[in-house]
Amino acid sequence: MAFICGLDEAGRGPIIGPLVICGVLANEKQEKELVEMGVKDSKMLTPIQRERMFDKIKTIVEKYEIIIIEPKEIDAVVGKGKETNLNWLEADKSVEIINKLKPNTAILDCPSVNTKKYSDYVKAKIYGRVDIIAEHKADQTYPIVSAASILAKVTRDDLIQQLKKKYNVEFGSGYPSDPLTQIFIQKNWNKYDFFRRSWKTYKALVRGKSQTKLFKDE
Repeated sequence: MAFICGLDEAGRGPIIGPLVICGVLANEKQEKELVEMGVKDSKMLTPIQRERMFDKIKTIVEKYEIIIIEPKEIDAVVGKGKETNLNWLEADKSVEIINKLKPNTAILDCPSVNTKKYSDYVKAKIYGRVDIIAEHKADQTYPIVSAASILAKVTRDDLIQQLKKKYNVEFGSGYPSDPLTQIFIQKNWNKYDFFRRSWKTYKALVRGKSQTKLFKDE
């Protein structure tokens, strides 16, 4: 029986919290069940819809794997030159998932502008023979990738709520464009370890630059 794996991430852009990458493995019958359930790109679903689908997806699919990448690991590769960056970190984690789930075909929501280079990078690191498909916005095209995007998004949202509860703080969405996030960082930039300190926006906020000059990082 052939198995297909969909991979997607949640939390690539925020300045606060982890990046979550998820892989979902399913056969043809299971994938049809996902379609019947109405899975779609997590950004096209409400938080309630995503939460309702979260547990159902896990019971339908053959297997799933979730990797959480903390800010310190992200900071270790961002801005370090061409040999390593956030794209290759995401690719390496995707390889880990593919090697663990062992699909016949893996479909990745590609973060790189060069889908062929990204696909070749992944192919060179996987064990055995796996057909690799890397496309932009694959979560909008392939139900199996949509399912992965839902698991990743709900997982990250839960982790963000855990951070707020643990430290008894409110920092908004965690995205650079959020005024509440910006104010929180300016007041607490050296107090917590959940900031992505390699982000240009973090550095700009620490320096107290005008909010109008902030740009969203990768």
